[in-house]
Amino acid sequence: MEAEDGAPVRNEDVPPQNQDLSFLQLSVTSLLSDYGWYLAFLCVGVYLLIQHLRKNRSTTTQSSSVSAANQDPVSVVRRQEALEAARRRMQEEQDARAAEFKEKQQRLEEEKRRQKIEMWESMKEGKSYKGNAKVAQNTEEATSSSSLKPNTDKKPLRSSDQDFTGENPGYSPLSGNGGGTCSWRPGRRGPSAGG
Repeated sequence: MEAEDGAPVRNEDVPPQNQDLSFLQLSVTSLLSDYGWYLAFLCVGVYLLIQHLRKNRSTTTQSSSVSAANQDPVSVVRRQEALEAARRRMQEEQDARAAEFKEKQQRLEEEKRRQKIEMWESMKEGKSYKGNAKVAQNTEEATSSSSLKPNTDKKPLRSSDQDFTGENPGYSPLSGNGGGTCSWRPGRRGPSAGG
């Protein structure tokens, strides 16, 4: 800085100016004008959150003190005995089910072992085990089938227009003509129609 007469001005020569907070007022005013509503909502949200947390803390401390005061030792012992009795009953039921299952498994194993023994004995005698088991079923089926009337309605295997000598001029086994239920047709030739 230079003075009016051209001489340089030193810092000690400059009189101190009255510094106020006007620059701070300008920055706060611009901040509030830009983000005022956001700040107001943020303050209200923080206040409500603090109130909610205080309320929860007070109710939990009151409920824990009330529940501890309401429980007398006799009722606690009764409740624990009831729980133990219920557990004992459930365990007895489970043990009974397990015993039934074990007995059932032993019966099944015994049945399988007996069937294997029967099969082995029948094979020693030269008989088929499955044949012995189905003998009773076959006799029952034979008696029931003998009472039924046999089917006498037989159709010829080939139609009348086709014969073995090939006298049918329109018959060609490769073209599929001839009215059979099966017909062979050759597949398409050429490249596949891919895209």
